[in-house]
Amino acid sequence: MFDFTSIIDRVGKDSIAYDAASAIARGSLGPTDMQVDEGFDFIPMWIADMSFATAPSVIRALHERVDHPCFGYFEYLRAYYESIISWQQHRNGVNGLKPEHIGYENGVLGGAASALDALCSRGDKVLVHSPTYIGFTHVLEGAGYEIVQSPLVRDAEGVWRMDFEDMERKIEEGRIHAAIFCSPHNPTGRVWERWEIERAMELFRAHDVYVISDEIWSDILLNGNKHIPTQSVSEDARMRTVALYAPSKTFSLAGLIGSYRVVYNPWLRDRIDSVERASFYNDQNVLSMHALIGAYGSEGEAWVDELNGVLSENMRLACEFFEGVPGAAFARPQGTYMLFLDCAQWCATHETSIEDLLRAGVRVGVLWQDGRAFGGEATIRLNVALPEARLREALERLRTYVFTA
Repeated sequence: MFDFTSIIDRVGKDSIAYDAASAIARGSLGPTDMQVDEGFDFIPMWIADMSFATAPSVIRALHERVDHPCFGYFEYLRAYYESIISWQQHRNGVNGLKPEHIGYENGVLGGAASALDALCSRGDKVLVHSPTYIGFTHVLEGAGYEIVQSPLVRDAEGVWRMDFEDMERKIEEGRIHAAIFCSPHNPTGRVWERWEIERAMELFRAHDVYVISDEIWSDILLNGNKHIPTQSVSEDARMRTVALYAPSKTFSLAGLIGSYRVVYNPWLRDRIDSVERASFYNDQNVLSMHALIGAYGSEGEAWVDELNGVLSENMRLACEFFEGVPGAAFARPQGTYMLFLDCAQWCATHETSIEDLLRAGVRVGVLWQDGRAFGGEATIRLNVALPEARLREALERLRTYVFTA
């Protein structure tokens, strides 16, 4: 029904994903002395941005708004709130969501920063799981909070799990009262089961820990996995959680800027509103509003369902490839379009460094991401959200030039 096969050529179209020189210079892909060999084009597989055109319903909504050539001050349309309420009900089974529970955020990271300002004092400890999304690391460090990591562990079946005993010990020792929870988890791609969220939220309740739940990936679900909103597992969870969402990862809209929070607790909502009023930074773009309305409808929902089928197949191809690479360890993602690889054993076996492995991929145009900022000593984060033909080409380059016997 929708086209997920064409290559969107964004070179020169202000796309960070395709700007290899800039990504290398910043160290996002690994050592800053890397280069792409002549004869290889770029296949962007690093930043969490898809190489697919957005949904046709989004494009139509933007065209309709742009055709009215006035872009002055504006009010939030009722359709904006209705679209979010309907989307959350259809996709996540959320009932009772009202416009007053919804607040605009310039981004999930900005929303997390505002919530932390409302809940914490500078120097406070904040609990996160590791591997940790690098954006949270930057926000916490930049705002003067102390990061306390509770490592996720892989069980006998290789599934990433929370270590509840470790979480509780660190909460008690650090006198922690704020935590960032990532659901689905980035970078591991774990989609938490209800019992896991219930147990985590009961632990947070017992120690009076408020929760900032990043659920930006909640629409990207692979192989029929189901997202459970953190606020849905209990009444206490509903009242102690700031949930953050956005259509950006799902619909390739990061450049338009536009996230939103769901806060049911009126005291907490007032506190965050107060923080954001003082900053004067948190104003929505009129095109962002119309893009969300175009995305969060029946056609957008059908587009996402088809997208998830495409991404599930892409992830299958990538995982089957790396299962054939001795020494490349990973858990199959259940959500997101990112694959988190631990290449420590491969590097040890081949007496090479992770820097040289990263260089080898980039040399043949596979722009993959240095994963060490997320966690681990020899990790790589890999984006599979691109047309299948391009993914197969990237894997063939890795097979031929990088992961050789």
